[in-house]
Amino acid sequence: MPLVLPDSLTISPDAPGFVRTVLGDVPAAEMGVTYAHEHLIIDRSFTTFKEPGFELADVAKGVAELQQFRADGGRTLVDSMPCDSGRNAVKQAALAKGAAVNVLVPTGLHLAKYYPPGHWGEVYTEDELAELFVADIEQGIDAGDYGGPIVRRTSHRAGLIKIATDRVFTPREEKVFAAAAQAHRRTGAPILTHTEQGTLGVQQVERLRDLGVDLRKVVLSHLDRQPDPAYHREILASGVRVEYDSAFRWPEDAGNPTRDVVLTLLPEFPEQIMLGMDAARSRYWRQYGGAPGMSFLLNEFTASLRDGGFDDNDLHRIFVTTPADAYAFAQPQS
Repeated sequence: MPLVLPDSLTISPDAPGFVRTVLGDVPAAEMGVTYAHEHLIIDRSFTTFKEPGFELADVAKGVAELQQFRADGGRTLVDSMPCDSGRNAVKQAALAKGAAVNVLVPTGLHLAKYYPPGHWGEVYTEDELAELFVADIEQGIDAGDYGGPIVRRTSHRAGLIKIATDRVFTPREEKVFAAAAQAHRRTGAPILTHTEQGTLGVQQVERLRDLGVDLRKVVLSHLDRQPDPAYHREILASGVRVEYDSAFRWPEDAGNPTRDVVLTLLPEFPEQIMLGMDAARSRYWRQYGGAPGMSFLLNEFTASLRDGGFDDNDLHRIFVTTPADAYAFAQPQS
């Protein structure tokens, strides 16, 4: 069954804020059912050289997959591939148009392992990185994805800032977090983080809080890969949002810890939990010959949550109101 929520649960048209999609700004109240962390296009890059299975470069296949996502009730997807790691704003725009969905595209930087040694992310200063991030948000994403040396800005602007940590905070990550915080304060753009297998969530929150970031506009990803409710409660108590995306990854003999943690924590933190697929490999997409396909959350997983006692109001919080608030721009601080 497609995820169809009754009209009585739609967001009030008076809800404040906007989201910045690859095709332009949209009132947050019009986002509809949203996947909070995706990989829709990963073009040929150093990233795909290191991990060939990450390549998602076929626009036609992407459009077909997202048309099914829309038919099953989906309306908005938040991409999470930042600067110079296979991002292609022109292709993302083609996906959004072809499938009639909203797509948010990030600026920022991913883990160091997705870039060649000596990459500019290592050598540029905090202020220089912040300038690049702000330009993506306010002017337009470079057609060459900051592969350089010439920058040709498109009309497609970034709608969020993506940053990441591995198992420890390195000097590079400290700098990138500071640059992202600066760009957030200047533009109001929300921040999406990668946690490596769910680790360093508490430390990420502490860093961003100390850097003056509005924690209501911070989304931590992949935390369900550490499905300890006590750990999640400590993070959620700060006011940040979390995004769970391992629902289809657990082996059959493990049950479904993602389902368990959502059922446990949503009643306690009803405005802070979201879901995504994080389907960064072609083997997860039906149009590339894989499974379970991008509609998994809207069909199989939603049915599982209903079996666990969730109703339309619970699903509306996860898929509609929380993403709309989390990914709407805040007022700039400077």
